[in-house]
Formats: sequence, structure tokens, C-alpha cells
Amino acid sequence: MTYQPNYTLPKEWVEAIREGGLDALPELMRVVLNAVMQVERQQYLGVEPYQRSEHRRDQANGYKPKTVKTRLGEITLDIPQVRRGDFYPEGLTKGLRSERALTLALAEMYVHGVSTRKVARIVEAMCGAEVSSGQVSRATAQLDETLAAWRSRPLSTCAYLILDARYETVRQDGHTRDAAVLVAIGIGDNGKRRILGVSVSVSEHEVHWRTFLQSLVSRGLSGVQLIVSDAHEGLGAARRAVFGGVPWQRCQFHLQQNAQAYVTRQELKAEVAADIRAIFNAPNRAEADALLSKTVQKYAKSMPKLAQWLEAAVPEGLTVFALPRAHQRLLRTSNMLERVNQEIRRRTRVVGIFPNEAACLRLVSAVLMEISDEWEVGKAYLTFSSA
Repeated sequence: MTYQPNYTLPKEWVEAIREGGLDALPELMRVVLNAVMQVERQQYLGVEPYQRSEHRRDQANGYKPKTVKTRLGEITLDIPQVRRGDFYPEGLTKGLRSERALTLALAEMYVHGVSTRKVARIVEAMCGAEVSSGQVSRATAQLDETLAAWRSRPLSTCAYLILDARYETVRQDGHTRDAAVLVAIGIGDNGKRRILGVSVSVSEHEVHWRTFLQSLVSRGLSGVQLIVSDAHEGLGAARRAVFGGVPWQRCQFHLQQNAQAYVTRQELKAEVAADIRAIFNAPNRAEADALLSKTVQKYAKSMPKLAQWLEAAVPEGLTVFALPRAHQRLLRTSNMLERVNQEIRRRTRVVGIFPNEAACLRLVSAVLMEISDEWEVGKAYLTFSSA
């Protein structure tokens, strides 16, 4: 005797669909899926209903309702159960895999700079199902395990370390705060750049920087020969504590900007900038020191505060002269990281204010992981062998 499922398709539904009435489709899908799952259970049991056989694997045990989202809307299905085994309909499992794929797609759209509202509208247009902004945000949380593993992955030797911070707005205890996003880039022995790590906190003080730098060391970072960064006060103290014996190159671009605060006459700003640029573009350290001394003397009387600042600060931007000439141009500023920060900003602009630090860290980590992966498969940033 052949088993006939209890779920049948009424003739009036066929007529309604044929005439263009699609309101019956959700119920049609429910009936069809239920029938398929019931047949699948019978195949699993190895017998027909009420049939006695020594080959029976298990016994039917009723149904359990489950509501799933489809392109036709929410449908409540009757999931067949068994008494002892771990049977679960393969058709529904495939549907859940599709649902997880959609969830990851939501997260990927969000990471690539699409706002949660736009993602929700895209899904509604494509699938006919409503997705709230909150659901999109929760979908991105599924990335956490992957991103956490990436942030904690083992490191190795890196000759050069570039550090910088940017700020994002987050909510904390009902207030909006500026959270510091600390980023570290390393250049390994193969000449390729890598994003070594990222950390998010509501401050950029020494404790945050020190904890971040110590985490890089604990993950295996070694062999650092030069650190490039701006003169963040908290970073400076942490850098000396964790990498005390490593030479430091102060970003020349930021030095140029900082100098303008000491120029008291507007008409001299361009001239001062040209004098500093000439120092940085000198062919060697000796020539750079000579030009610096000459520039300090030039402004000693007209702008003494500028002269004092030049004498104290500019040498911090000349450490790069100790490197191979082929490396000097690429490592005299932290502009490499500035460009990374611009990409972060492009993605985070659609968010505006993050609900918490974790949400900010999640999105920034995803962006940086993507950039780092592109660097790994791309060309070397510099070459050590021919330096």
C-alpha cells in the first residue's frame, strides 16, 4: 500500500492561482512543505504509517510548529518529530542555511557602508519580507566570532610599526562619547603591509595605548626596528614603556601642520612651510641638520617660539634618515594609516552614532580585516633585499 499524505491541494486553489490570484500562495507553500517533510519522515522511519516491520528505525511522534520567513511572508509549518532519533527535515535545513546566508549578506552590506535602513529596504525589495534596522544590526553580531579570531591571531616579526588613532561617536550610559579607535600597521620581512590590530575605547590615554601595544607583543610581534606615529601624549608614554629601545619617527606631515600654530604672521605661513619641507627633503641627515640649524637662526628673533619649537620637534621627524633610502619616502609619515582611516570613516559615516563600543569595534574590525586581506594578496609595499 502506497502512503498518501494527509496534505492535499484543493482544486479551488489551483483555479485561483491560474486566474492570477496569488493570495493563496503562502498557504500553498505551507501545504506542500508539510507534505514533503511528512514523506521525508516516513522514508527515515523505513515503514508506512501503522506498518509493523523489524526494519523500522524509529516511531513517529507528532509535529512541532515552527514559523519561518519566506519571500511570501511568514509561514507556520508542522515539523515532523520522532521519538528517539535526531531526525530533522533536510528541506527545512536547506531553508535555514539560506536564511543564514541572507543574514551574512545583511552583515556584509552593512560592513560595506550601507546603512541599516537601506539594507532593510533592499531586502524588502528583493525578498518581499520586512527586515528591521535592529535585525540588520543583530545580523552583524554573527561576525563577532570571526572578527575576534582575526584580532587575536598570532603575529610575527615586523620591521616597521605604524600607529595612529581616530575617533568615533558612541553611546555610553545614556551619553554620547568620543571613542578612540587605535590601529596598528606592520610591514613584515616580505615587504607587505598588515593590519596588526585594532582597539576601541572612550579614551586615548596612556592606559589604552599601553594595553593595546602590550597585546601586540603578547601575540608575537617582534623585531620592530622603527615606529612611525604622531606625537600623541598617551601614545608616547605607552610607546616608551613597551618599545623603549625602538627608534621613533614622528610623522612629518603632522609636524608641518603643528608648525603653523607657531607662525604669528599669516603672510609667512607658506615660507615657513617651505623651509620645513626643505629640511625633510634633504639628501641626508647631515644636510637636514644643517638646514634645521639655519632655519632656527632665521626665525630666532622674529618668531622665537617657532624657533624653539623647530629646534625641539623637527629632529623627531628626521629619524627616518637612518633607514635605507628606498624606505625613507614611504616611512617618513603615517599617511599610509591616514588613508586607512579615510576608508574607515567612509564606512562609519552611515552609522553616525554607534550604540556602544562593541558595535564600533565590530564594524571597524570588519573594514580593517578586508583591507589587510587585500594587502596580503597584493604587491609588496617595499623591498628589503634591494634596499
